[in-house]
Amino acid sequence: MLDILDTSKVNKKLINKFFQKHWGSPEMVISSGTFNCNELDGFVAINEMGEIVGLLTYIIHKNVCEIISLDSTLENKGIGTELLKKVEIQAINQKVIHVKVTTTNDNIKALSFYQKRGYCLTNLLPNEVEKARKVKPEIPQVADNGIPIRDEIVLSKCLQRSI
Repeated sequence: MLDILDTSKVNKKLINKFFQKHWGSPEMVISSGTFNCNELDGFVAINEMGEIVGLLTYIIHKNVCEIISLDSTLENKGIGTELLKKVEIQAINQKVIHVKVTTTNDNIKALSFYQKRGYCLTNLLPNEVEKARKVKPEIPQVADNGIPIRDEIVLSKCLQRSI
C-alpha cells in the first residue's frame, strides 16, 4: 500500500536524503535551467514503512507543466505511473495544456516509460549535457548501460487530447 502525498506534506530532510542518494544532490541541471528539486512542487510515494519509494518534482510556467525529476526505487510496481497521473491531474486543475519532460539519450527506460503513457518525442538537443556538466561536473560521461551521455531529449503530452 502506497500513499501519494504532496511534497509540502513530507519532511524536507527525507526528500533531501532521497535526492542525495539517487542523484548525488537535489540540484538538477537541464537545458531549461538549474533547479533545486527539494524546493519544487511535487509528489512523493511513501510505503507502509514511511520510506520514500518514488518522487516527482515539477514546475508550471504559463501553460506548460515541466517535470523536472521522476524517480521510483521499485520498478514495474506502478509508482512512476501513479506519480505521473498525479502531476497530470494537478496540471489539468491549473488549466495547463501541455506536460513536458527532458531526459538524456542513454535513459532508455525513461524514453520507454513516457512513450507508453502518451508522451511524444518533441525535441532533440545534441550535446546539451556538456553544458550541464559545466554547472554540475559530477554528471557521468557514460551511463551504467554503456551509452555515452550526450544529448537531451524532450517528450511532451497534450493534456486536452488525453482527458
